[in-house]
Amino acid sequence: MKILSYNVNGIRAALKKGFADWLKPTDADVICIQETKALEEQVDTQALRELGYNLYWFSAQKKGYSGVAIFSKLEPLKITYGCGIKHIDFEGRIIRLDFDKVSIMSLYLPSGTNLDRLEYKFKFMDDFHDYINDLKAKIPNLVICGDYNICHQAIDIHDPIRNKNVSGFLPNERSWFNNFLKSGFIDSFRYLNSEPHQYSWWSYRANSRNNNKGWRIDYALVSQTLKDKIKRSYLLTEAMHSDHCPVGLELKL
Repeated sequence: MKILSYNVNGIRAALKKGFADWLKPTDADVICIQETKALEEQVDTQALRELGYNLYWFSAQKKGYSGVAIFSKLEPLKITYGCGIKHIDFEGRIIRLDFDKVSIMSLYLPSGTNLDRLEYKFKFMDDFHDYINDLKAKIPNLVICGDYNICHQAIDIHDPIRNKNVSGFLPNERSWFNNFLKSGFIDSFRYLNSEPHQYSWWSYRANSRNNNKGWRIDYALVSQTLKDKIKRSYLLTEAMHSDHCPVGLELKL
């Protein structure tokens, strides 16, 4: 199974930049999307459907904000929109498809752009972790793809010293991520790749992408139960539809 995850920073803008043409040769079975910034009815989905994808959307209540989706060539056994936690579902941040041997979630974890949002981010993180602890007792084979808005280690950010007090690389954010992994998940990219300077997001400022001054904040986390099934994990840095790049994961199921 080939899975991609991509914060597209607006699906309508990404489609205008050739997203569907790019997606076709990837031959992805499932692609998790974050930051759709649109309701399904606002999007021209014909090109995606012509590629053979079934489209599942979970949008924020606020128009033009947040939102997640999963596009799948495989028919899911079950679709779960949201997680049942009101404040999380209001912002359209979680959708999950259950298949025979694995369940795949698209997650868009908030950023801590100011003090209020940073406080909310920690509330989200705590509630989300509790939700996943309950979920994995029922569904052991989980893949949680998405934009976590956290760099785990110094190797995951271009300037760990200057950014140590910036949300996304705060000690307590990194500690949460570490504890989340310890609760039963594998960072599939780091499991197979130990090289530095591997990033998934770059600021639009100061020519950051051309200079590769980035952050790795997008992940495909895999349940420990699937450890032996991880075949490949990679970053598709050539994709230029967003300030993020896609994360790729291949499982041998």
